[in-house]
Amino acid sequence: MSTRKRRPGGRRKKKKKKRKDFDGPQEQRDDHIKLEGVVTNVFAGGQFEVETDAGTKVRAQLCGRMRKFRIRVILGDRVTVALSPYDLTHGMIVYRAK
Repeated sequence: MSTRKRRPGGRRKKKKKKRKDFDGPQEQRDDHIKLEGVVTNVFAGGQFEVETDAGTKVRAQLCGRMRKFRIRVILGDRVTVALSPYDLTHGMIVYRAK
């Protein structure tokens, strides 16, 4: 005889399924375009203007992981910007060069 308590109705607890599409922290978006540039202007609300090496100006904000770890970005910093292929004027700052 088992000493374990049974759930009401004889139901068992469901196991959580692991996501197969997630490979861990190194997973990157394939559809983003990454460009290097320099922060030329800082706006309110965490927005930045980045001039890329190609010469275009992009309005960008910090990505979630940089916000989480409180990475500071100031005027003149060299950054990597991930642009969406649908709108090349907006992007996310994904890396701050040292």
